[in-house]
Amino acid sequence: MRTVASAVIFDFYGTLAHWAGGHGANYETVFAAHGYALDPAVLSGYFARYDGVEHAAHSVSEEAYEAWVRSRLYDLTGACGVDPVHEEDLIDAMRAADDGDMVAYPEAAATLSALREAGLAVGVCSNWGWELDAFLAEVGLLHLVDSGVTSARAGARKPHPGIYARSIESLGVDPRDVLFVGDSWEPDVRGPRRLGMTAVHVWREDERRGQSAPPLQRGDHRVGELTGVLEILGVSV
Repeated sequence: MRTVASAVIFDFYGTLAHWAGGHGANYETVFAAHGYALDPAVLSGYFARYDGVEHAAHSVSEEAYEAWVRSRLYDLTGACGVDPVHEEDLIDAMRAADDGDMVAYPEAAATLSALREAGLAVGVCSNWGWELDAFLAEVGLLHLVDSGVTSARAGARKPHPGIYARSIESLGVDPRDVLFVGDSWEPDVRGPRRLGMTAVHVWREDERRGQSAPPLQRGDHRVGELTGVLEILGVSV
């Protein structure tokens, strides 16, 4: 395994930033506010259904992508028995939650800054909506990122190889010289490894109470917070 990297690519949500005060895109809360229950298993299945899908036809414009997102949310509300009379209002509320306030993890800015000072390129590759730059700016990280790629614009969701290829190409690096950092196992660890990148799994214990981390495979890394990435690379803060 290579120990020298020329670039580090980060996932966004759950890795670099999170919803302020624990609020934001909590669909269960939105459903409850409208008098409905959202089964966590149904919600988990909803998100899993779209992992790794290619959706180029829905990424030709922001309007086309938004229409696709709303059609997916109609599937979710329908699966939960929401009265069609209430669906539009509930989906509007979910989309508003998707634009909630976010904050960076405390160590994020210092970690990205140290990487750039060490001469490494910094990218963000995320299953995210159309405007990633606005969120990066909101959490104070935009000036520390060389390239941001989202599934909405790339037309594919992690762990589809197309979105990784777009991110790697945007930085002009060899995938074998990339460290990919993220909190989701398939999208941020196994997917990048299949393309030859080194993967770092972020596992924040305070957010994972009652859960067990997947077993690492040879060549994988795991960190409790982002400064652990610097230790792997031998970069000083």
